[in-house]
Amino acid sequence: MKPEQIPHKMLSLDAFSQGLGIEILDVKQGYCKVGLTIRKDMLNSMNNAHGGITFSLADTAFGFAANTHGNYAVSIDTSINHIEPLKEGDYITAESVIKKTKNKLSFKIVEVKHGDELVALFKGVVYRTSKKWEE
Repeated sequence: MKPEQIPHKMLSLDAFSQGLGIEILDVKQGYCKVGLTIRKDMLNSMNNAHGGITFSLADTAFGFAANTHGNYAVSIDTSINHIEPLKEGDYITAESVIKKTKNKLSFKIVEVKHGDELVALFKGVVYRTSKKWEE
């Protein structure tokens, strides 16, 4: 399977990401950019986007990018820094911007942005298994 096909296959099998309305904006080997619009049902008690929304969007970009190398890759460590609050109607993107891929491990940083403004910074490590993505 070609690297750019893998995230589309993953999204087709991912009911959670589909439910959030995540869309793939760009993909190539080792890279993925995704986006979504903040909905009312994604807001917390302070009328801001729940932190789990930005985490989920970044985690999806992270996972999709990591799997473009052709092998199943699973996260083994992730964290996020929330920088700015988000409101209903905001469109945000998550882009895997820094990577280092080793034999079995891949390290990535994902920037979550509202327009050009950095709103969250996600870091993650994946373990690359020997199982291949197939058509």
